[in-house]
Amino acid sequence: MKTYQLVGIGNAVVDVISQCDDSFLEHMGIEKGIMQLIERDRGEVLYAAMQDRVQTPGGSVANTIAGAGALGLDAAFIGRVHDDALGRFYAQAMADDGVNFVNPPVEGGELPTSRSMIFVSGDGERSMNTYLGISSELSSSDVPDAVSGKAQLMFLEGYLFDKDKGKTAFMEAARTCREGGGKCGIAISDPFCVERHRADFLSLIENDLDFVIGNEAEIKSLFETDDLEEALAKTAAICSLVVCTRSGDGVTVVEGDTRVSVPVERVVPVDATGAGDQFAAGFLFGMAKGLDVETCAKIGNICAAEVISHIGPRPKAVMSQVLRREGLI
Repeated sequence: MKTYQLVGIGNAVVDVISQCDDSFLEHMGIEKGIMQLIERDRGEVLYAAMQDRVQTPGGSVANTIAGAGALGLDAAFIGRVHDDALGRFYAQAMADDGVNFVNPPVEGGELPTSRSMIFVSGDGERSMNTYLGISSELSSSDVPDAVSGKAQLMFLEGYLFDKDKGKTAFMEAARTCREGGGKCGIAISDPFCVERHRADFLSLIENDLDFVIGNEAEIKSLFETDDLEEALAKTAAICSLVVCTRSGDGVTVVEGDTRVSVPVERVVPVDATGAGDQFAAGFLFGMAKGLDVETCAKIGNICAAEVISHIGPRPKAVMSQVLRREGLI
């Protein structure tokens, strides 16, 4: 089995994106700016209401892996899709992005392929309505030791913590990765996800992970505090590398006793979908290349800035060329 520079494990979700105004959100009972889990029937109603739909393979960590693959990393993604039209689309689209989609679509799968209806309002905010479907059924049997044990870096998606078999798969994969000499980390994913699984998150971070990437709200939620400095200090005490994105206020990275703050250039987003995912793609690309954390954060910021300049969660520009122009690679 080959060695990958980066392996991700996460929800394999087809993103269906549409633009709308705030009155549409109110009419449809959609809460603005957050991700809501929905049932299959609700998903069908929202899908039918979408105008000028754009369909793309998604999922937070999957977006990160695709972004890193586009930058040139040898990358793989582990996720679960049904052998239906959306599942086959997803697997092919990941392959087209240069990412090895490790598991083939499940024939006779118990649930349909997952999908997220994303409504982008005029201010760039995205309101996500996600039917988890088969992707949330990922278990240890979906994670080959031959892949996790040969990963240089492994990146886990916090959303999969909602089921015990997902938690178990993460713990086993993280340990296998580290035993093979790799480093493993997690995308916290969402403050509400932390609230549901705080003890398990903290145990995994302290005992099995080498790095954590999250935004300000997610980092603060780990220790139930409104004080970011307190949250960073406590997280850094149990994890050797903590990366905290703070939207227009830049990025803070704590690595051991070293703290780095990297500013960002404020821009008005066209679509904020995927900003955190592409930041992580750039940061992990830098890590895989052995770059210092400040350079990693700068690369992440540029990747995030590109993706919020257009509709959709993955870059449209050739980011390796952009980074060369900036003198970062």
